[in-house]
Amino acid sequence: MKLQGEAKLVRIFLGESDKWQGQPLYEAIVLEAKKAGLAGATVFKGFMGFGAHSRIHTAKILQLSEDLPICVEIVDSEEKIQAFLPTLDQMVREGLITMEKVEVIQYRSR
Repeated sequence: MKLQGEAKLVRIFLGESDKWQGQPLYEAIVLEAKKAGLAGATVFKGFMGFGAHSRIHTAKILQLSEDLPICVEIVDSEEKIQAFLPTLDQMVREGLITMEKVEVIQYRSR
């Protein structure tokens, strides 16, 4: 797959405890992105954050949270990302989805 130049980056902000059909939502999103043939997806786990409910989620020892912030990033062409957005809309019941233009400098596999 070749990906170079202008592309789109989608970020999905959700909680570690969010589920989709019995599995972690972040995992389900990555698997659906792979199934859709998208260029790639990465999951990041946050140490602290809050969202629409204004509850602080933190990894501090004294305030252990089982619902730490998670961010999933997906980069691909605008056409492929636009085609994937309905899937995200169905899967992400709570959270934030953003999209921005990015410039792909290099995307290679061995």
